[in-house]
Amino acid sequence: MSSHADLLRVVLARSPIVATIVDRWPEIGLPDCWLVAGCLAQTVWNDAFGLPATHGISDIDLVYFDAADLSEKTEADHSDRIRTLFADLGLWVDVKNEARVHLWYAAKFGNALTPYVSTEDAITTFPTTATAVGVQPRTEMLHVFSPYGLSDLLDLIVRPNKKQITQPIYDAKVKKWLTRWPGLRVVSWDEPHG
Repeated sequence: MSSHADLLRVVLARSPIVATIVDRWPEIGLPDCWLVAGCLAQTVWNDAFGLPATHGISDIDLVYFDAADLSEKTEADHSDRIRTLFADLGLWVDVKNEARVHLWYAAKFGNALTPYVSTEDAITTFPTTATAVGVQPRTEMLHVFSPYGLSDLLDLIVRPNKKQITQPIYDAKVKKWLTRWPGLRVVSWDEPHG
């Protein structure tokens, strides 16, 4: 996996979006914070398909874990501060405290959620294997967390992670992504994992 992680680091370093986030990481200042999901996968897809670095990327997902403060207001304050920090990128920045997701998940998606115990725990439930990835700048290098490996991401495969999502959510994501990256190889919901 280290060779896959090294390749991912090289691709992400070429992205002006990711490079800006990494450069300003100390200013984010959130506990157990990770850059995750779509922005990472879409950066890899753009690189692989020879598309502009920002093609199809509509937002940046930053997730953190603060079980000591589950207030919606604190999360909103962090979101406002961080959106200001990255306003020059021209992208929506979604900031979520994964410690409080269980408080609103059922109302939004219709099923209850067991509270997460860490940001990494949350990443294991992200909707596809290619987007269940997080990176976190550390002193020595960009740390990569990918509970399902990086093969699907680097091989441009979209496969459902059925740990939490439903088929309609997966199908909607796939439909949207195929309009922007038609070369992706999509594994259908019903296809066995293997």
